[in-house]
Amino acid sequence: MSALRRTLAALLCAGGAAHAASLQISPVTIEFGTDDTATGITLRNPGGRPVYGQVRVFRWDQADGQDTLTPTQDLLASPPLIEVGTQSEQLIRVVRASRTPAGAEQTYRLLIDELPQPGEAPANGVSIRLRYSIPVFVEPATNGAPQLDWTLLRGNGGWVLRVRNGGTRRAQLASVELVTGDGHTYPLTQGLLGYALAGRTGQWSVPLPAGVALGGTVTVRAAVNSQPASAVVKVEPPG
Repeated sequence: MSALRRTLAALLCAGGAAHAASLQISPVTIEFGTDDTATGITLRNPGGRPVYGQVRVFRWDQADGQDTLTPTQDLLASPPLIEVGTQSEQLIRVVRASRTPAGAEQTYRLLIDELPQPGEAPANGVSIRLRYSIPVFVEPATNGAPQLDWTLLRGNGGWVLRVRNGGTRRAQLASVELVTGDGHTYPLTQGLLGYALAGRTGQWSVPLPAGVALGGTVTVRAAVNSQPASAVVKVEPPG
């Protein structure tokens, strides 16, 4: 699992575990239209103690099949430091520094890192703080759609699913399963697998049995941007 997927998992599980003063965030995805200049998200603290945090924006890209985050000034988030009181809300405003349209969708991540309470010492020398990761998308100049090519590869560590997106919009991939030529179905994930960003390639290790036979035509079925989709998968022999 990539670091970004672990971050997303922490966001999805934020209501449960790490500590009582977790934030509720709305909306959980930010989308800018081509003419939009600003938007916002609301943080709500349902807990019994204040939540302190740092807010930053990163350019979200993919290289060698993996997610990368790079600091950026394309989008500005305010305020950069937050204190959300008990049973209170905080608005985070996100502003585009430039409205110049791009040929493909631009992708970012808004990260909110919880900070320690002032004067708080970690219990037993350990302090667990949540990171919330909110995807941010800026529409391209013209309408577009993802165009996906699916490849299954066998490496030393097992099977890898590689998804190349030749389109101008991201593809959110969920509920992915493979159907082999002899009719066997292998679920790869019941929930979110990840994203193949516009013009990029996403890559994930997938839990296929060691002796699985992938003869004949292999088909993938998935929810792509919440819509059912299917395609033929290219299976590459071990290299």
